[in-house]
Amino acid sequence: MKVLMTEYLRIDLDSEKWECRVCDHEIGPANKGYKEGMLVYDRDPREIHPPIIDPEKYRFTFSPDPEWVRILEYYCPHCGTMVETEYAIPGHPPLHDMQPDLPALRAQWAKREEIAKPVVGPEVLADQGHSH
Repeated sequence: MKVLMTEYLRIDLDSEKWECRVCDHEIGPANKGYKEGMLVYDRDPREIHPPIIDPEKYRFTFSPDPEWVRILEYYCPHCGTMVETEYAIPGHPPLHDMQPDLPALRAQWAKREEIAKPVVGPEVLADQGHSH
């Protein structure tokens, strides 16, 4: 059984592995952080948040200082889908954001059917009188 965890990640409860939902690539063991199996791009925060005022004239430019913050982007190593982004302190290890309880997940999903795609609410049809 495969359980959807995020927009781009799922866990295969049979193999206990993280998988990419886009390309089905096996990322790594689900008892460890999924980020260990991802490609990481350590971005200069000034690329994302460029200075608002001239950095040649002013020390503080409303742009993050790369000595104080870094932006880590995590990508599937097979298809290149960006799975996660985090702001971190330089030198600090990546954040451990999910620690699934695999036995509890297995018990929770034992009596359910596998969901391959997320369930969304009903679509609003134009002929039902809804408009903006």
